[in-house]
Order: sequence, then structure tokens, then C-alpha cells
Amino acid sequence: MRPLPRPRPARSPHCFRPSVSPILLLTDGVKHILRRTGHGRGRGQTGYASLFFCVQGGTILATHAFAPERGFAAFELHPDLLRALDAMGYTQPTEIQAQVIGPLLSGRDVMGQAQTGTGKTAAFGIPIVELADPERRETQALVLAPTRELAVQISEELGRLAQFRGLSIITLYGGARMGPQLEALKAGVQVVVGTPGRVLDHLRRGTLDLRHLSMLILDEADRMLDMGFMPDVERIIRQTPRTRQTALFSATMPLVMRILARRHMREPVWIRVRPEEPTVAEVEQRYYEVAERDKGEALLEILQEQRPERAIIFRRTKAGVDRLVHFLHRRGVEVEALHGDMPQRSREQVLSRFRSGALSLIVATDVAARGLDIPEVTHVINLDVPESAEAYIHRIGRTGRLGRAGTAITFISEWDQAALEAIKKVANGALRQGRLRLYS
Repeated sequence: MRPLPRPRPARSPHCFRPSVSPILLLTDGVKHILRRTGHGRGRGQTGYASLFFCVQGGTILATHAFAPERGFAAFELHPDLLRALDAMGYTQPTEIQAQVIGPLLSGRDVMGQAQTGTGKTAAFGIPIVELADPERRETQALVLAPTRELAVQISEELGRLAQFRGLSIITLYGGARMGPQLEALKAGVQVVVGTPGRVLDHLRRGTLDLRHLSMLILDEADRMLDMGFMPDVERIIRQTPRTRQTALFSATMPLVMRILARRHMREPVWIRVRPEEPTVAEVEQRYYEVAERDKGEALLEILQEQRPERAIIFRRTKAGVDRLVHFLHRRGVEVEALHGDMPQRSREQVLSRFRSGALSLIVATDVAARGLDIPEVTHVINLDVPESAEAYIHRIGRTGRLGRAGTAITFISEWDQAALEAIKKVANGALRQGRLRLYS
């Protein structure tokens, strides 16, 4: 096999396609030839007919990593996993799945930059289910998530992927009874999904054993950073084998994420997927100038006019959420709150009713803007302007999903003009001003 030439340093990425079927990854001074051999089962190499890699400054920027005409079959997955994907209606990998699954199956560490809603849970979930051995009653994969809701959502997705593989999956988060978690861990589970605080609690108790861990996933890593979980994440990482495979997924990649990668990852493949487009034709974006004191009445006007099938109303603070829910209840509107101070069971009940359609309106803090996958949302209403243009993208990305039409409405108060200008820049001309009858 003739090795590919080592790319010369350049300001722009050097891109190439391997001329052989094994994956060839090049870094500055290090060449890795990684062959898929079916993980000891002799199933042969995968068909990465469209595999490209771009190298820049020693970082591998992966692009297409699968044979698109073969769909998920290109990865030569276990028949039971392919059966589950078919049952779930998954036929073609999304962009993040096409780029991440191959490197993870080949044992590479991965840095994935992608927004919520791109299919990244299945991007790391498929390799977890493929590589975990159901015969071994020990924890082989750990997924850390910033919130209880996201941890539950990931577990549910993994459960669907593993429905024919016989894997045991447990979700560990605070606010839930410890007894069932202890019993499950004692019996032995292959996959653990949890929030950093509860996972660290079990490690300190000695009820969770990570000595045999082979894969660690950090999902929504920037969110964990924002919530102050990084010290706990570092403590957890230190209790895992140095030989483990690590993947980190984040919507943004601040300097702290890069430092974390250098400290705990081995020459990761860096994969970037374009962020969600908040200005696609399916999402109608409007803003209304509203005095702060009039926001409640303005919201009632919007709800009466739009009659949303399913809407998330965002407020900046938990106290603001509770005040608005109390106001709407007094006006006869059926609505529920969703924020971090609520008991876990109450939050789960609200989300269950909202997902099923039994509840059409929730008022939430940004805990619902990241990670939760509720594709049926028809309206996002920013009663409080988001703190940044990026937060605006995350919020309105909750609607207009999977080709559905969606509406994003933002209230602009007398103090929000600077924020409005920032939002207009990311809206690319799609943001239109509306007029309220309230001021007619």
C-alpha cells in the first residue's frame, strides 16, 4: 500500500481522498491506517466510497465518510442494529451521522461541532450499540449530558437503537430515586447515560465502576461548561481508563473545549457540520415592539391570532416563567412551566403531555432550547429577547423541523434595540416587523 503524501502546512485546509478502502488519517508527523475488520468478527472492511479528509495545522477536518448509495449498510453494522434502524424509519444518515459514525467505529476520538436537531444522538449512539458487547455485564460506554431531560432523551434513543441487541441501558440523574439506580448498576449495565453530578455521586459511593469503559461521550459540552459542570466532568474522566475512546459534541467550540480536547483526547478527528439554518423558508420570523409592561397582553393577542398547535414561550428567568404562567392561568389559558427548579417528576409529566399533544403551550427557560428534540413544535415565542444572537438561533431552531412549517416570534422591549440589531444580522433578512392591535 502506497501512503498518501504528507500535506504541507497551509492557511487553508489541505483536502484529499484516499485511493484505498482503509481509512487513512494524516496529522503532522503521524499517519494512521485504520482498517475496519468487524471488531474481531471478520466481517471485512467498510465501503467508504466517498471518504475525504481535510488537514489544517495538524487537525483533521473530516467531510463525507460513507458510501451514500448504501445508506447505513455502508458501515457494515450488526444485522440487529440495521433492523432497529429500519424499524425507526432511518434510511439515510444525516450529515453529522455520515461523518461521525465511521471514525467512531474505527476507534478514533472525535470532536463534533453540530447544533441540536442534526441527528448527533444517533451519530454516537449507533457506534455505542454496535461496539458494546451484550455478553459483558460491565459498563462499556458512558454518555454525559448537561440536563436530566437530555439524558432521558438520549437513553430513549439508545434504547430504540439497541432494541434487538440485548443491551442494558441506565439513566442516572439527580431528583430520581436512588434505589432503582443502585439495583440496575449492581445487576450490570453496558451503557450509562447521566448528568455529571449524579454520575460522580455513584463513583464516590463505589456503585459505578468505569474500569472497563471503552467509550466516553460528552454531549452538549458547551452547555455543561455554561452550567459549571466541567470540574465534575474532569473528575469523572480521571476515573476512566486512559485507553478509552472519547467523543465530544458541542454547538460551539470555545477555548476551554480545545484545552479539554488536548488534555484528554488523542489526535481527535474534528468534524464540523453547518449550524441549523434559522432562516429557512419553512420558518416565518417576526418581531413586535412591545413595552415591557404590555408583554402579557401582547402575548394573549398573539395566541388568539395564531392559535398555535404546540408552542414554547421563552422567558429569561425561572421567576419570569412562574409569573407568566400565573398570569395566563388567571386569563383562562392552559399552560405549564418548565424550568430547573421544578421536581423531576413534574418536568417529565409536562414534557410527556407536550410531546403527546395533550398540552399545547409551555413557558420555559433556555433549558428547553438546547438538547430537547420536539419536532412537532409549531411556534417559538421569545417573550424575553434572547441574551445573544446564538441563543436566538438555538431557540427558534425548535420549530420548522423535519420540513414542517414553523413560526418564530420575538418581543422587543424599549431596552432591546441593540439585541434586535444582532438578531437581524443572523436572520439574513428573514426577520419581519409585525404590528399589534394592542397599539392601534
